[in-house]
Amino acid sequence: MMIGGKNDSLLSDINVTPFVDVMLVLLIIFMVTAPMMMQGVDVALPEATSDPLPSDQEQLMVTIDKNNQLYINDYQVGLDFLQEKLKKILEGRKDREVFLRADKEISYGMVVRVMAEIKGAGIEKLGMVTEPVSSDKKESKKTSKG
Repeated sequence: MMIGGKNDSLLSDINVTPFVDVMLVLLIIFMVTAPMMMQGVDVALPEATSDPLPSDQEQLMVTIDKNNQLYINDYQVGLDFLQEKLKKILEGRKDREVFLRADKEISYGMVVRVMAEIKGAGIEKLGMVTEPVSSDKKESKKTSKG
């Protein structure tokens, strides 16, 4: 006579509960920290009255911040190396288009120097990025004219 019978065999199923718990904790951590990881160059753009251009794809952006630091997208680069970096980046691209964001506090001469370097890299289209004029300023212009 057997005591306990054949029920003493090993259980070979995987317990997924701890795995699910760890994955949920990681998911929450990434959901909380992802918005904090959004980085960019802080630039106070000049304002202009124009409509935004439609864009299908990620554009190449050259930025000049208030300290005259140059960035290609989010990567800092010196003025001396801007032209060769742009040439390397645009080697395989068929559309040779760059957008320039410049802080409104920097000198016009610096913007012109950067534009010359961009054109020297063989860029066919150079767009300027601005902020739309706020409705408060539009109202003050209307009242001051009329």
